Amino acid sequence: MISFAPTEEQESVRAAMRDFAAQALRPLARELDEAESVTDAFLAQAWDLGLAAAQIPEAYGGYGGARSATTNAIVLEELAHGDASLALAAAVPSSFACALLDHGTEEQRKKFLPRLCGDAYAAASIAVAEPAPLFDAYAPRTRAERRGDRFVLGGEKCMVPMGDRAGVFLVVATGADGLDAFLVERDAPGLTVTAPEKNLGLKALPTAHIALEGVEVTVAERLGGEKGADVGRLLAQGRAALAAVMTGVSRAVFDYCVPYAKERVAFGEPIARKQSIAFRLAEMHMEVECMRWMAWQAASDLEHGADASRSSHLARQFAAEKAMWIADNGVQVLGGHGFIREHPVEMWYRNARTLGVLEGSVAV
Repeated sequence: MISFAPTEEQESVRAAMRDFAAQALRPLARELDEAESVTDAFLAQAWDLGLAAAQIPEAYGGYGGARSATTNAIVLEELAHGDASLALAAAVPSSFACALLDHGTEEQRKKFLPRLCGDAYAAASIAVAEPAPLFDAYAPRTRAERRGDRFVLGGEKCMVPMGDRAGVFLVVATGADGLDAFLVERDAPGLTVTAPEKNLGLKALPTAHIALEGVEVTVAERLGGEKGADVGRLLAQGRAALAAVMTGVSRAVFDYCVPYAKERVAFGEPIARKQSIAFRLAEMHMEVECMRWMAWQAASDLEHGADASRSSHLARQFAAEKAMWIADNGVQVLGGHGFIREHPVEMWYRNARTLGVLEGSVAV
């Protein structure tokens, strides 16, 4: 029998993350969006959740080991329901840890994972997106040229989450044999990190532009070492994660619009009784449910070792389209109030638009 019900442990995790999102993320969301920055106090609070350490086995300094891509998707949805910017800021280190655990060598895990198990927030970021029209994550313009036992990297990356403070970057590039990825330390010669970017949405999430000019890395710093890694699967993990984040944002819009429509009176009755509004809300609810199932399908494929390239692509594309549609309709339901900062829907609209063009920022 097919079951779509989360396990008892997953329900417990979901409840804990939902409470944290409501108490720690939602109250800060507007303030940090206006400030266009994330505070050290919030990062410390998020770090105490142990999102990264829970992924990392004790052998590398963590206390986890029993990873679940589906559980991670549930966590991302719940955190994004509180605020997408802060959810991504909290999840960036754990996403980097997942990438190393799934694709890295034993030496790479021993070198980098203990950094993510300390008492203070430690950023390590995945760099996929590039500042180019019609960017294709599976054919990046950043190049990796092999020269003996070294690789020379050249290119640019943008929208690198927590890039302002990340100590190491996992850079996706095109090599002689196709997709490749490399671990690049922040102080590597030839690597330049700019100040945080100015974006339409996700304003509280510091994202950086990085330039690589003749950056040399050894074979030991190639993800997976000499044999390399299945970078396509890493991108699938990122797409499943973003689908979950967009589901959380879309659910936030819907959950806000329903009580508003019931309380807002126009022409003598609540607007929720207007057929056009009621039907719109019903369709928003259906689309959120569909987004969740598709995100979970992609995460389940990853968790069970199946080819997730198709399911993750469909989940991300569907979520990007419907998250924007739901956010736009949320603005319409609120009417003139949808455009003012007194209500969070305009912020969620901007976040949904920005999430739709992201690639590889987080992973399940």
